[in-house]
Amino acid sequence: MILIGISGSTKCDWRLVEDAKILKQVSTGGINPFFHSEEKIAETIKSAGELANHFNAIEVAFIYSAGCGSKSLQSIVKRALSKVIPKAHHYVNHDIVASALATYEGVPNISCILGTGSNSCYFDGDIVRQETPALDYILGDQGGGSYYGKKLLNAYLYKKLPSDLHDTFSAKYNLTKDEILENVYMKPYANVYLASFMKFIEEHKEHEYFQSMLQKGMSEFMDLYITPFSKHQTIKTHFTGAISYIFQDILKPVAEQKGILVGQIIKEPIDDLVQYHIKKHYQKS
Repeated sequence: MILIGISGSTKCDWRLVEDAKILKQVSTGGINPFFHSEEKIAETIKSAGELANHFNAIEVAFIYSAGCGSKSLQSIVKRALSKVIPKAHHYVNHDIVASALATYEGVPNISCILGTGSNSCYFDGDIVRQETPALDYILGDQGGGSYYGKKLLNAYLYKKLPSDLHDTFSAKYNLTKDEILENVYMKPYANVYLASFMKFIEEHKEHEYFQSMLQKGMSEFMDLYITPFSKHQTIKTHFTGAISYIFQDILKPVAEQKGILVGQIIKEPIDDLVQYHIKKHYQKS
């Protein structure tokens, strides 16, 4: 029995697999060792509903999590797993690796994440390679939900939103400057808070202001995270994550202008990742 999880900062999708079939599937809050302690991560895993009944039977747990770009951060997640699923072998890696495995079609490609945050890698079927580091929501995450949320709140507080959007936003959220600053600078999980405003952008995505914002964000992401790969015009670039899926009508034309060959666009790559692991674990030749 194996457990597979993909986590961003907002949500973690879990699949329990036995005999090459999905036995259970649940979602919990997100896991990110940048923001979550070992204890908090253990609590999140414990909250995985019916999975808890099978913890002692799990042989291998594969967890691909945002924030797990270094061995020290991966160790935080491993220790949390050891507390909750003590009998399993634990494999922890970055969520960009999950994106690479889930979208792999047997030939080298570029795989990207556009969700709460953003990231990219080149994958040849063996090695995952990155050209641009993921710098998270303060210094990076261009094109991700926290990036757009930050742009929206910035424009709102500076009174730079078009009047119709400003009035609609104000009526919907009734936020003061102090409330926004408290959530961004004093409360935990500011990146998730910022990304939560993507719902408003999605509701008004046809507005020319947001069309321009989204196009600029996609363009900046591609310039930083895709075009540095020398083969970006000759191999496919796949995308995972809600932002790429919901706004693919904007993403595709921006990519075309840059000569980027768009491949798969998958909102939630967990089931594609599960199929990859089923082939590796149960269908060995």
